[in-house]
Amino acid sequence: MAKRPVTFDAEALRSFVTGIELGSFVLAADRLGRSTSAVSAQLKKLEQQAGTELVQKSGRHLMPTERGEVMLSFARRILSLNDEASAALLASTLCGSLNVGMQEDFGETLLPAILGTFTRAHPQVQVSASITRNRQLLDGIRHNEFDLAVCWQADDAPLFPSSQSLGRVPLRWVGPQNFPLSHYLASNEPLPLLVFEAPCLMRSAATAALDRAGISWRIAFTSRSLSGIWAAMSAGLGVTLRTDFGKPESLQILEELPAAGDIGVSLHQSETPPGEAATHLKEAIIDFFTATILTVNK
Repeated sequence: MAKRPVTFDAEALRSFVTGIELGSFVLAADRLGRSTSAVSAQLKKLEQQAGTELVQKSGRHLMPTERGEVMLSFARRILSLNDEASAALLASTLCGSLNVGMQEDFGETLLPAILGTFTRAHPQVQVSASITRNRQLLDGIRHNEFDLAVCWQADDAPLFPSSQSLGRVPLRWVGPQNFPLSHYLASNEPLPLLVFEAPCLMRSAATAALDRAGISWRIAFTSRSLSGIWAAMSAGLGVTLRTDFGKPESLQILEELPAAGDIGVSLHQSETPPGEAATHLKEAIIDFFTATILTVNK
């Protein structure tokens, strides 16, 4: 007779995933609204079900063991399906339409991770997504063309009354594989930059960081789209300053260039009173960025 497969406890899986993503089961307990002892008990239960240790300490943070990494991958998939089923079965009969705007950097993560799940859970809500630059997004919010917009947040730019900060992420220098950076740094030959057309927050941050470090630079390529910058970089034309959001795996982080600080992410909402659909989607976006930014900044 075949051995019955183990049915893993969903709440224990959630505690495990949250603890690993936050690097602390104390933080996980706070996020989940449980006591630390309850979360620890759930982890112990999950390890008993799995028949192996799933977590190990690495300095002040918790890391998955080798078997824990396997469990983490499956746990995320199980919880994703669980939450999608819950949303589909428990959702109210939302209807109407939503217009959402976002920076191109977020397109590959936000569209499938949030909007895909939302539209499957609320099929009667028509969601239109526009990918464009900050100025167009903010203008769209001012004129009520977007219900919600996810933007980069300039340090000196105030939030709208109905908007909020989603956190900050580090700016990183990105370049093609085998880019001869040492040659430019040693020879003082101007570093070729691939940037958006001005005005651009990251373009300004890049040139300011290089100026502070006394590194000469030149604008080698300008583009109206992020895909154009990635294509130019893949062709070896130069480097750029972006974040981890949307960076192609084929490109590398250039640690040798001067630190350029970080940049804020903000969620803007139109002044029109939000309907139930907009409120649900706003909460999903906040949850997604809270978890993602914590992971990026670890």
